[in-house]
Amino acid sequence: MKWFRFVLRVVPFVIGVVVLVLVVFWLSGFFTERVAPAQIDAEPPRFDSAKETMEAVEVVVKPVIEEAVGTVKSRERTTISARVMSTITKIHVRAGDEVKAGDVLVELDKPALERQRSQSMAALQAAEAAFKQAEDDLNRAERLRQQQPGAISEQQFNEFRTRRDQAQANYEKAKQALAEIEVNISYCTIKSPRNGRIVDRLAEEGDTASPGVPLLTLYDPSSLRLEVPVIENLAAQLDIGSKVKVFIDALQREIEGVVDEKVPQADAATRTVLVKVSLPATPGLVEGMFGRLNIEAGQREHLCLNVAAIKRIGQLEFVEVVHKDGTKEQRLVQIGRFGRPGHVEVLSGLKAGERVAIPRKPQTDGTGEATPPQGTAG
Repeated sequence: MKWFRFVLRVVPFVIGVVVLVLVVFWLSGFFTERVAPAQIDAEPPRFDSAKETMEAVEVVVKPVIEEAVGTVKSRERTTISARVMSTITKIHVRAGDEVKAGDVLVELDKPALERQRSQSMAALQAAEAAFKQAEDDLNRAERLRQQQPGAISEQQFNEFRTRRDQAQANYEKAKQALAEIEVNISYCTIKSPRNGRIVDRLAEEGDTASPGVPLLTLYDPSSLRLEVPVIENLAAQLDIGSKVKVFIDALQREIEGVVDEKVPQADAATRTVLVKVSLPATPGLVEGMFGRLNIEAGQREHLCLNVAAIKRIGQLEFVEVVHKDGTKEQRLVQIGRFGRPGHVEVLSGLKAGERVAIPRKPQTDGTGEATPPQGTAG
């Protein structure tokens, strides 16, 4: 009875192991006929002149361009402010307006100053009358003294002279006060000191203008230049008056500029020298734009490949290299970002002089029907 129970327990386990082993052998191909290994000679693809052309990989020498980024600024920037304290009655310009030298920009309140001018004119007339009276008294005293010596003592004569001198001083002081008021009145009309463009309006009508507090800011658009920090070794290659290329990203345009100034001091933290490049008048160019200064830093050689020869599978790029016997070989390549139109730089995978296959473009006979290509390989 015990033996029978043991068999019932062991036999299913043994059967399971045998079945598992048989399945493993079947999956590994143990029960199928195997093909003996052998070498199969495959015919390599050949260049077909009817469907493709070939072009040699060339060595191209190009200048190395280093970029330095900076900001467009104006050489001549002016802040407009009042010279007297007064209420703003009128502002004739807004940000973006073009102005010429002598144009009226801001008008300040004049009545208070005009009242002061009236009072000063009255004071001047009174001072003038007093001066004339004192001068006449002195002249009469002098004539009397000549006609009747001893009629006027020396002390009295000196008193007449002193009154005349005081009256003259008061008269000159009144004239100076009136002149100052006239100048202050002229300051109530603020004019543009030069041609330029308004870039900032810092006050509004009704505000009180104080001396030295900015009201407007303007700059001369014809004096724009790119101010850019340049690495020391590259800045040494730039001379005053040198022509350079500047690319303005916002305009997508390259502009030829002239090195106008180099600050004769390097920044110790960044090891750069501030270079200022004057720019010609350019439509759309305004202060504050971002610009790139392109500096030639030498020359470099690279291989140049026709982009039509490149084939792509996923992220891999390869070409078909044509050997002298006409056979083709697929070659994995790595390309760069430089090159001339229709060509690109090759970083690895090819050598100078190797020829690559380029598929011919199908030609049409004018009706839209494709015609077979003609000609032979180059």
